[in-house]
Amino acid sequence: MRFLALASAAVLGVLTISSGSVGQKPDNQINPTSLTFEKRGEAALAAGNLPAANDALEAAVVADPKNRAAFVSLAKVAQAQAMPGKAIRYYKNALLLEPNDLAALSGEGDALVQRGAVDRAKDNLARVQKLCGNATCPAATTLAAAIAKGPPAPVQTAQVTDKVPPKGQEATTPEKN
Repeated sequence: MRFLALASAAVLGVLTISSGSVGQKPDNQINPTSLTFEKRGEAALAAGNLPAANDALEAAVVADPKNRAAFVSLAKVAQAQAMPGKAIRYYKNALLLEPNDLAALSGEGDALVQRGAVDRAKDNLARVQKLCGNATCPAATTLAAAIAKGPPAPVQTAQVTDKVPPKGQEATTPEKN
């Protein structure tokens, strides 16, 4: 009698696990709607229409969150909009789906350089080179060039001061180096 409860619990567990996997798609099958939105987004990105590209690619990710290429394209849109932090997040999402995606690793390294994290970008370059093997691959070449170029120059902003110049000297402001 003690074994009946244990056996029925085991059978119920096996049935629950097996029934959950019957209706699922394999990871390599992407929803066709997602692919359609992805193609629209990539076309808009190529045309330079960044808002339309962003909208279409976000729709592609919503239609199928396993669409790794849509995450990579979203990251490219974010980089084109000078938002490297957002791009890094999208590249991370793509790398969660496939840790050895060369495009995502290279793109993330480029975004890290834009952000000023050159050492982390060098780690990505080493990983890309290891995945490529001895052959030279475009992903490694592109990332190496971005690292060699270095981060963009910081944007200079106006100095804010709370001191009011004496009357008659408003036009002359001291320059700080």
